Amino acid sequence: MSTLPLDSPSTRQKITTRSYRLKKQRGVPITMLTAYDHPTALALDQAGIDSILVGDSLGMVVLGYENTLPVTMEDMLHHCRAVARGAQYALLIGDMPFMSYQADVPDAVRNAGRFLQEAGMDAVKLEGGRERVEAIRAIVGAGIPVMGHLGLTPQSVNQFGGFRAQGRTAAAARGLLEDALLLEEAGCFSIVLESVPERLAELVSQRLEIPTIGIGAGAGCDGQVLVTHDMLGLFDRFTPRFVKHYANLHEEMERAFSAYKADVKSRAFPAEEHTFSISDEEWQAFLAKLD
Repeated sequence: MSTLPLDSPSTRQKITTRSYRLKKQRGVPITMLTAYDHPTALALDQAGIDSILVGDSLGMVVLGYENTLPVTMEDMLHHCRAVARGAQYALLIGDMPFMSYQADVPDAVRNAGRFLQEAGMDAVKLEGGRERVEAIRAIVGAGIPVMGHLGLTPQSVNQFGGFRAQGRTAAAARGLLEDALLLEEAGCFSIVLESVPERLAELVSQRLEIPTIGIGAGAGCDGQVLVTHDMLGLFDRFTPRFVKHYANLHEEMERAFSAYKADVKSRAFPAEEHTFSISDEEWQAFLAKLD
């Protein structure tokens, strides 16, 4: 049996849901980031990120909404198609938006199918616990891989009374563990745990056979995910406690835009090297024709 790591460049292959399970079994952390466009997806794929989530977080970090609730299926499919054109190896996961799966199970299956059939995704993600088991079973039964999402589920922000950590009482922690086991039994290939206590996330990860992906859930999960705009410093309205900044691109963009403005106003741009020329002979011929 080969001793090469699962993500060795010399053996790089398309990441699948089976890859997720193998990584958990071998103790290899899973990496996931969000993308909403072709160039970001291309960069993530070239960096060797295991999976790309086209998250409904695009509503806040790309479309400027206050939360994720206004995001539509058409919004999601549009951005998923762009991401699919940029990524060759990563497992691509489309985030099912608010009210695309909550009201009706057949509708949930149809909408999940659109992510694969129309947008090039490999799997879908949806939020919720025991109340989503029936929909998850039906979607998985249709041959569509499902990633679950427990803890702070942003589509329930109004029910929670804001973006608050979850599972911080004994009863809430027990309920989350029970939900995780139900989602695994329903057929989820993985579960995102968001904004839950580190000890709880680690225990859930140990109890499940499927991998957990943490966001604000500590290092005991089987993998980690961040919103790319957060970790790059591109979203400046607020920064969740669990985010680590790996760059400050908002500041760098502002610097570049200000420098451009100054160059244009001073006529330093465009310079000669940024322009095209015409020979004196051709120019004189042109002027002669104007007369």
